Amino acid sequence: MKIIMLGAPGAGKGTQAKKIAEKYGIPHISTGDIFRANIKNNTELGKKAKEYMDQGLLVPDELTCDLVTDRIQQDDCSKGFILDGFPRTIPQAEALDKALTAMGQSMDYAVNVDVADENIIDRMSGRRACLKCGATYHIITIPPKSEGICDNCGSELVQREDDKPETVKKRLDVYHEQTQPLIDYYNNQGILRTVDGTKDFEGVFQDIVMILG
Repeated sequence: MKIIMLGAPGAGKGTQAKKIAEKYGIPHISTGDIFRANIKNNTELGKKAKEYMDQGLLVPDELTCDLVTDRIQQDDCSKGFILDGFPRTIPQAEALDKALTAMGQSMDYAVNVDVADENIIDRMSGRRACLKCGATYHIITIPPKSEGICDNCGSELVQREDDKPETVKKRLDVYHEQTQPLIDYYNNQGILRTVDGTKDFEGVFQDIVMILG
């Protein structure tokens, strides 16, 4: 089963993707995780990606396309995979389709987690992250036991640059311009399915399971 997760930044598609991957036994491929690992290790790719991410901009196609294509050809993807954060643009989607066609494959579902912009700004501006162990929290929905302190390792929690309201707004503007056309793209292919992302986590997950079967 080959699935693409769609939705604005902060819609919750990453969290859902992880749970879907666990349920169906397929790898969760997140370009965000790949970028963060590179940023943490201060690689050249990481430095370039950070420049864009800190400004609330999307990382350019050339930094992501070959990386993802190589990843989906690895052995653990033989039963399928779930893509989270890729494709982000029509050219990326076309490049992915071309790569899959060359492998004799195609995507099965594009699941769109639909959430209004104002909900996303509220959600993301409340996020806090531990830069040491990578744990994430939310000041309202998933607060740490001690304010500002990571439950796992005791380090200080911070608001990442890309979670600040002004950056989130910019990211949403970029999303609507570049990424939202993917909804029409996959709808035209007949594989788009949309779920209401404003429901609680379990409600959204159950709606997705109903779609995937």
